[in-house]
Amino acid sequence: MSSRTQYSCPEKARTVPKEATARIFVRGRALQGNDVFMADIRGRLFRGSAVPSVSDPVAGVIWITISMALFAGLAVFSRRAMDAGLHPFEVVFLRNVFACLLLVPLLAYRGRSLLRSENIGLYGLRVMVSLASMQAWFYAISLISIGEVTAISYLAPLFGTLGAVLLLGEVVRIRRWTALGVGFLGAMVILRPTGAELGVGQVCALVSAMTSGLTAVLVKQLTARDDPDKIVFLTNVLLMPLSLIPALFVWRWPTLEVLPALIGMGVCAVLGHVTVVRGYAATDASLAMTFEFSKLPFAVGIAFLAFGETIDGWTWIGALIIFASAVYITRREARLRAERVSGIGNGKRL
Repeated sequence: MSSRTQYSCPEKARTVPKEATARIFVRGRALQGNDVFMADIRGRLFRGSAVPSVSDPVAGVIWITISMALFAGLAVFSRRAMDAGLHPFEVVFLRNVFACLLLVPLLAYRGRSLLRSENIGLYGLRVMVSLASMQAWFYAISLISIGEVTAISYLAPLFGTLGAVLLLGEVVRIRRWTALGVGFLGAMVILRPTGAELGVGQVCALVSAMTSGLTAVLVKQLTARDDPDKIVFLTNVLLMPLSLIPALFVWRWPTLEVLPALIGMGVCAVLGHVTVVRGYAATDASLAMTFEFSKLPFAVGIAFLAFGETIDGWTWIGALIIFASAVYITRREARLRAERVSGIGNGKRL
């Protein structure tokens, strides 16, 4: 038997010594752990823009955590722009302008297909609700601490459930009503821990949380029909002209010194929405919601480094109460949905 192993090749046969083959095998086994793991992560995260058909919890958790850090950065850049003298309504418009500019390469890559969707009506509703949420959120950021706004934002899933009851006629039983009550109790802990009056900043944060809850429902509906890149692109394109209208009433030309903050806003906004949509598209909303709490430590840490802001213990306690209530509601809804699907599949009536 020859001491060389022969491999076929389309052009010509070549031989590799058996000793070299053994070395390659051993080296491959040694690198297999890290290489296979990283290749698996890269494959899960960058599998393309198609709507995923199979839940991937690992990819979903990674995308959601990244998006929370980016949204915390968006808050800091927004505060920088408003500290430079720009009105929150103008900052909302400029955020959308820079977001659209950063999305031009995506349009060049995807082509006109990125502009087409069979769900324009749903996009229109999502854009109107999103604009109200954004304007309230940016206004709140200009008045109260970033950490407090972030803590109040955890009310969004609770408002989403309440909206489903009032608008869609969903039946909510005692457990979910109890969880809603606990969540709003957490909001009271944040807003009035020492009997302080409710200010405009807190009201704006509540309005933003309320509209964000409705937006999350709309986004989940869109992810079942369009891919994440298209959702982000169409949303920003439709938001830009709509947000110009209120901005014209308070317009002030930005200076060059505020340009880095505006660019940072655009980058964080685009990448934040791309990653959060991919996260919700990759896994169940119940799991994605669990990791949204990472936004609070990100926001508090970055705000402390940038502005020296801190939040008190009451805000942390209230945020934890709200978050626990929201996670319970989200997980219970997911379980009930799975039971309904299972019952239909088995021919049962629920």
